[in-house]
Amino acid sequence: MRYQISGKQIDIGEALQTHVKSEIDTVIGKYPGRPTDALVIFSKDAHEYVSETVVHLSTGLTVQARGKATEIYAAFDVANERMEKQLRRYKRRLKDHHIERTQPVELSGASSYILAASDKEDDAEPDTLQPMIIAEMETKIPSLSVGEAVMQMELAGAPVLVFRNERQETGINIVYRREDGNIGWIDPNPAP
Repeated sequence: MRYQISGKQIDIGEALQTHVKSEIDTVIGKYPGRPTDALVIFSKDAHEYVSETVVHLSTGLTVQARGKATEIYAAFDVANERMEKQLRRYKRRLKDHHIERTQPVELSGASSYILAASDKEDDAEPDTLQPMIIAEMETKIPSLSVGEAVMQMELAGAPVLVFRNERQETGINIVYRREDGNIGWIDPNPAP
């Protein structure tokens, strides 16, 4: 497994890197889904350290966790515990999907844009209806089943996930967390 351990304006020592590698190996080793790479980024937020951990599994799923603490080791341990909790919660489903899926998840390219937020507090009409684009990036849209998409959204801690439904020839689907706590699914091509 490849590791990328870095710090944003923080020096990361060998001891911390060794601790991170051994702890991630211990957690990931308990669960199915061979990991391909892990990204751990440490940063400082006021008086607390922040650890953001992302582990990519060979099945195409991604596990993300974030932890905060006043000590850098404790921040990583919080993120690692959250990652282990997510994997434990989805262990059976990961096992089932590992058996069904013989090849990694297919990814399609797409453009992703970040639009500037309106800084006007009043209800005045905007000068133009064209939004101001402040960033343009490329993103990947996975080809998943609906169950896998919900699991991926939960593992990533995201409020919404756009995916290509592998049960259909064409069409983009969306799963999202509703305000009532349930999961919504938007399928533009419902079966007749």
